[in-house]
Amino acid sequence: MMTVLLIIQLLVSAGLVGVVLMQRSDGGALGIGGGGGGMMSSRGAATVLTRSTTFLGAAFFALSIILAIVAGVDAQGRSVFDEVEDDAQTLDLTIEEDTSTPSLPDER
Repeated sequence: MMTVLLIIQLLVSAGLVGVVLMQRSDGGALGIGGGGGGMMSSRGAATVLTRSTTFLGAAFFALSIILAIVAGVDAQGRSVFDEVEDDAQTLDLTIEEDTSTPSLPDER
């Protein structure tokens, strides 16, 4: 399932890059580009590209969240954090008191 989602994510991201690069930079969308509301006019093409960008952006965002959820839980329903807690070793940090008196190092 993870592989299928990754392939879909790759296709959506490539499509999103392509749609964004096809968009025309209007300088703030000031209405430059002629009239007419047909499909092949600049306004009609901009509407299709804008809607495509919105759809692909939402799909990219949703797939990213789904991939994060799928990657966080394995087949047994355990999280990565559960495995870390199980594998963690306990350290013995007790301090043993030395009752002997310290000695000076030998001089050479």
